[in-house]
Order: sequence, then structure tokens, then C-alpha cells
Amino acid sequence: MTDTTHALSEDTRENLRHVSVATLCTQLFKRGFRNVYLQGVGRLTTPTGGNLVGPAFTMRNIPAREDLDQISAFDDPNHPQRKGIESVPPGHVLVIDCRGETRVASGGQILTTRLKVRGAAGLVSDGPVRDSGPISQMDFPVYCAGGSAPLNLIHHHAIDLDVPIGCGGVAVYPGDVVVGDEEGVVVIPRHLADEVARDATEQEKMEAFILERIEGGARLAGTYPPNAETRAAYEAWRLQQGRA
Repeated sequence: MTDTTHALSEDTRENLRHVSVATLCTQLFKRGFRNVYLQGVGRLTTPTGGNLVGPAFTMRNIPAREDLDQISAFDDPNHPQRKGIESVPPGHVLVIDCRGETRVASGGQILTTRLKVRGAAGLVSDGPVRDSGPISQMDFPVYCAGGSAPLNLIHHHAIDLDVPIGCGGVAVYPGDVVVGDEEGVVVIPRHLADEVARDATEQEKMEAFILERIEGGARLAGTYPPNAETRAAYEAWRLQQGRA
């Protein structure tokens, strides 16, 4: 179950809002994690406030069955899809396992609006959404597999909430930290989030310095990755920039 008692610190959350998913992938690779970037999932909206950041609250779908997945299923307020929308803790990201199925939607504008109103941090799905045009205009982070008009019941049976899932080919456990930028979405194991956020911030400071050198004509050798001389120059640059 999602552990809401171990919320992200504001320092960690703020760092993750401003580092790239690419940098986070590098930091996780250094720690032995190779499969952390969701495949086939892109940003649909362009909200303000930096990256999408929040712990995962998960929803799992299995293939639909015709006798169970009729439109009348939504009359039940405890239908897992509807219950999931009403259960996401504030500040968490609803992550939906659609098995990469793109022929139907995983939700639409009304459900997405309810997530926003309830204070969710965002929505991530490896399936499409319907009403993708209006959703794309929302000031709310939505990452998905594009748009698809047919409703979810054609191919999805929502079955579980707050359990380990697969999304975009990546294992997502409740409470894992989800970060999304203009490039895509990465999933960070919760116990690594603080150190990854800290080291990613430092990596991007170093890379800003390296980029300045490359733009100034420096060769890659000794600059990227930095040798001892470049690292010493970086420390001097940090002092000059007031970044120490």
C-alpha cells in the first residue's frame, strides 16, 4: 500500500522539479538501474511550475471481458477506475497500467479534472486518453500514449489499486517517485529519491560548466567526462558564480 507518512521533503521535491529526466536516468544508471524510463509515454499538457513530481498511486487493468465490462459497470461508485480517481492522495501521481494498449482511452476530461480538483500531482498512463484536445489545454501534468476516442471498457477491466504494476515497460511500486519533463517520465525507487535528487542537481551544475567550455571550443577529452584539471576549474567557477 502507498505509504503517505513518508512524504517527499520539500528540498527533494524542489530539486526534482528542476532537473531533467535524462539526468535522473544517468543517476539511476550509476546505481545499477537500467529500466526506469517509461516507453511510449509522452507529455500531453504543458503545465506551469516545473516538472511533474510525486509519489505513485497505481491502478492496474487486465483485458476486458464482455459480460463484466458493460457501461452499467460505472453505476457502481466502487468501480476500481472511479474509486481510484477518488482515492489518489493529494500530491500523488495516478499511474495507470494499460498494458501499452492504445486502441482505447484510459480516461477522459471529467476524470482528469476530478484528479486536478482533488489535488493530485498528475496523471501518467501507458494508454491514451480521450478528450485529448481539451485535456491538452489543462494546467495539470498529463503523460500518456496520445489520444484515442473509444472508452476503456472495450479493452480494459480495472482490477486493482495501489499495487505493483508495469507502466511503459517499467515496474512501478506504490510510493515510487515519478518525475516527468518535456522528454518523458522516469520512476525512482522511493528509498533512493533523496540522494538521486541531490546528486542530479550537482550533476547539472557541473554540466552547465562543461557546456560553457564546449561552447567555447574545448575538446571532449578531459572535459566530458571531466578530468582533475576540469574539476578544479569547475570548483573555481562555482565560487565565482556563488554556487559553492
